[in-house]
Amino acid sequence: MTATAPDAAPEGAGIAEIADATPHFRFFALEVLRTRRLGRSFLRITFGGESLSGFRSGGHDQSLSLFLPPAGREHTALPSTDEDTWFADWRGMPDEERPVMRSYTVREQRRTADGVDEVDIDFVLHGGSSPASSWAGRAVTGRRILAIGPAVAENKSVRFQPPAGTDAFLLYADETALPAAAAILDRLPAGIPVRAWFEIPHEDDRLYLRAPAGADITWVVRDPGAGRERTDRVLDALRTAERPAAGAPYAWIAGESATIRAVRRHFVQDCGIDRRAVRFTGYWRLGATEEQLLAEAYAGRAPDEDPAAEL
Repeated sequence: MTATAPDAAPEGAGIAEIADATPHFRFFALEVLRTRRLGRSFLRITFGGESLSGFRSGGHDQSLSLFLPPAGREHTALPSTDEDTWFADWRGMPDEERPVMRSYTVREQRRTADGVDEVDIDFVLHGGSSPASSWAGRAVTGRRILAIGPAVAENKSVRFQPPAGTDAFLLYADETALPAAAAILDRLPAGIPVRAWFEIPHEDDRLYLRAPAGADITWVVRDPGAGRERTDRVLDALRTAERPAAGAPYAWIAGESATIRAVRRHFVQDCGIDRRAVRFTGYWRLGATEEQLLAEAYAGRAPDEDPAAEL
């Protein structure tokens, strides 16, 4: 897949955590329970499985890593799930047998009235050129995959961490980060202003989002075939929008890496927001394949996500 049709696979987001195999994370066996189309580009898959009783999502933009079976395989199989050996064993598998690893957001976790543990994950569909999009589009009840996810709620894969005293929230996400942004909106406290900009490929990708009363959401619909000029369209929407008056705003931005850098620069340099109060994550990069981004992450060349990093 080329990066003009992205999966929600962060540039290193979640890679360092799972490769470290810290006690915060462990393997979970997931089974597809059902699927539901949310819009032209979005599909929700609900997973179940007995092991989910030990799943501890910290909420907000909680990520986990899915291992999706290669073409021609119905279920995921790994040579090892041992915390000390799984990564090397997975990397050593033949290309045609190695499951595809992609990072996604936990859209929602719940226990039903019948005592069944479920996790919702929203996928972006954009044809068969992406392994994850292709798998999700063919997912049926009973398909089984593996995932590495949180075994404790307080874990470093939750990046939305507003400091005490935050008096306004600013959010930007493209379609790959919209599930994470939607999960954040679900959990924001009432009474604090929220201003959000969400970039989507098509008009009918506007989703119903639960949000605090008074939240101001702008949908930025991308022109078909838009390339690097898409960043200008996003910045125009931000520059012409009225922002809430706030002394200590907190910004969360995620999506295509060049666009989020531009959005972060706008918030810090043009709006005067403390850079330490801007959390940014590159989910994909225009002109790069997912495998290239993963290789960079494995080599330790993932972009700095430290809010205090220089622009």
